[in-house]
Amino acid sequence: MLKLTRLTLLALSLATLLASGLAQAEPTAAKAELISKILIIQRPAVEGIATALAQQPAAQMMQGANIALQARVAPDKREAIAKDIQADIKKYVEEAVPILRERAVKLAPTSIGTLLDEKFSEEELRDLIKIMESPVNKKFGQMNSDFQKSLSEKLVADARPQIEPKVKALGQSIDKRLGLSPAAAPAKPASK
Repeated sequence: MLKLTRLTLLALSLATLLASGLAQAEPTAAKAELISKILIIQRPAVEGIATALAQQPAAQMMQGANIALQARVAPDKREAIAKDIQADIKKYVEEAVPILRERAVKLAPTSIGTLLDEKFSEEELRDLIKIMESPVNKKFGQMNSDFQKSLSEKLVADARPQIEPKVKALGQSIDKRLGLSPAAAPAKPASK
């Protein structure tokens, strides 16, 4: 009978461990609501990540264009061509930023939200929402790079089909304005 009791306790312990593991696979309704509130609070930061990703290739291309302007364009034509290139870049950014912001906000629950669910309890999420000075806020702040990495990876993969043609078109427009043929154009930096 003693063996049966130990086996029963072992089975109950194992069942409890399995049940707790399964319960953590999906957040509770209360935890999901807390995560949703945090994502709303963090929306400006999420949109900032998206904006930075959209502006990165434009900044790289502008830097390359400035070098090419100095090396290959007559001084009397530089200012006009630079203004045209800046207009092209501005158009690209105006088109790309809203796409990436929208996608970032959509992907935040499956990237940042997942990390919040995995790393924080309901009680910690409540503390975080209250924005109290606590170890929880420090923990959250330390995870910002994880959030950014997780969202950036998903955002780049998700938005690549929409953004790559725009980056390519911008590069071709800059090359055309600089009078560069596709074969003579310097290699473009790889998209991240």
